[in-house]
Amino acid sequence: MNKYTSRARHINRILKRMQMLCLLVVIITLLAACGQTATPSPAGSSNGDATTSPNTSSSGNDTAAPQEGTQGGSKNEAQEAADPVRKQLEQLSLDEKVGQMILAGVQGTTLDVQAKQMIKDQKVGGVIFYANNVTTLKGTAAFVQSIKQANQSNPVPMLMSVDQEGGKVSRMPDTVEAIPSNRIVGKTNDPALAEQMGALLARQIKLAGFNVDFAPVLDINSNPQNPVIGDRSFGTTADLVTRMGLAEMKGLRQEGIIPVVKHFPGHGDTSVDSHLDLPVVNKTEKQLAKLEWIPFQAAVKDQAEAVMVAHILFPKVDPDYPASLSSVIIGEHLRGKFNYKGVVITDDLSMGAIAKNYSLEKATVATVQAGSDILLVAHSYERAKTIFDTLIRAVKSGKIKESRIDESVYRILTLKQQYKLADDQQATGEVKQLNADIRSWRKQLDAR
Repeated sequence: MNKYTSRARHINRILKRMQMLCLLVVIITLLAACGQTATPSPAGSSNGDATTSPNTSSSGNDTAAPQEGTQGGSKNEAQEAADPVRKQLEQLSLDEKVGQMILAGVQGTTLDVQAKQMIKDQKVGGVIFYANNVTTLKGTAAFVQSIKQANQSNPVPMLMSVDQEGGKVSRMPDTVEAIPSNRIVGKTNDPALAEQMGALLARQIKLAGFNVDFAPVLDINSNPQNPVIGDRSFGTTADLVTRMGLAEMKGLRQEGIIPVVKHFPGHGDTSVDSHLDLPVVNKTEKQLAKLEWIPFQAAVKDQAEAVMVAHILFPKVDPDYPASLSSVIIGEHLRGKFNYKGVVITDDLSMGAIAKNYSLEKATVATVQAGSDILLVAHSYERAKTIFDTLIRAVKSGKIKESRIDESVYRILTLKQQYKLADDQQATGEVKQLNADIRSWRKQLDAR
C-alpha cells in the first residue's frame, strides 16, 4: 500500500464520520420539531384550565355565582355566551336584582294600587298568598293572573307561592277536596302514598296558577309540647320523615311545582311559636346531626331546589343570631358542610321571632350576609319597600358587595329557568277530576 492509498482511505473515513454527524443532527432537529408540534398550548388544553361558568343540574341545585375567568379568555367568553342564566343576570340593573331577592305578601283578594306600585317600583321576584287572599277558585286564579300580568313589564317572571301542606295548613277553597295532614299520611309508612300526596297538592295549587309550594315539612315532631308543628310533621323519627318527605317532594316536582323544604335546621323540638316570639333550642351540633338535620341532609343530596330557614336560636351553635340570620348555620353548615347550592329562603321576616328582637333593616343585612337568597316578608307593602331600600343602600355603601347580590340572583334565575316559569302561564287542571283522584287516594289511606 502506497502513501496515496493510505491517505485516500483516511479521508474516506473522515467523510463518513462527517456524514453520520450531519445525519444525526438532522434526526435530532426533526425530533425536536415533532415534540413542539405535539405539545398543546394552555389555552387549547382539553382539561379546561380556564375558569368555567357554573354548571346546572337537573334540579337547579348545583349552581354557583358567576366568577371572573383568569385564563383562556376566548374560551370563557364562549362559555358565558352559552350560559343563559349568566346572560340574563348581566342584563339586570341593581334594582331588578335586589327585587328578585324579595318575596312579598299582598293585601285583599284583588290586585290593588299599592301592590301594582310594589311590583313596578320594588320589582319583587315573588308573591305569597295566605288564607285571606283566597276566595273562590275562579277568583283566586284571577288574582294570581293579575299579579303575573302586572309583572310583565319586568324582565323576570314571578314566583307565585303558597303554603299548601294538607291538614290545617291549606289555602284552597272549599270546592277543592281536602288533603289530610302529614301525620295521617305518615302513619301509613308508605312513601308511594306520600309521593301521590305531593302530586295532588301540586295539582291543587296549579288550579289557581301558583308555581311554588312551601312543602314538604321536614321537621321531626320530637317535642309533644310543640305549639306550631304537631301534625304538620310526618312523624317522630328521622327515618320516617326523611322517606315520606322526599317522596312528597318528588310528587310536587313531577307536576312541575317548585318544592320548598322547611324549616331548617328543624322546628320540631321548639316550645315557642316563632310567629309570636323567638324559640330557643339548646342542642349542640352533634345532637342536631343525629336527628333534626337528617331529613334536610337527605333533601340536599336529592338536589332540593329551595330550603326555608327558621327563626330559631340555637345558642350552642350560634349564640348571637337565630338560624335565619346566622352565617354559622346558613353559611358554615347549610352552604358549607352540607354543600347546598340551591336557593335559601327565610321564613317570614315580619314574624314575632324577628320583629321583637331586630329591626327589619338589621335583619335584612344580616340574613343576606349569612347566605340567604330570598327574603320573605308578608302582610305589609311598607316592609317590602324597607327591605328593598336597605339592600340598595347596603350595596351602594359597600356593606354588601354587588357580587354577593349576584350570587343569590344567579341561583334564583337558575331555578326560574329550570322550571320554565313565565308570566303568561295560566291556571291549569280540572277540579272535578282532581277531586275524584283525591277521594280515591284518601280511600287508600283509610285502608291502611
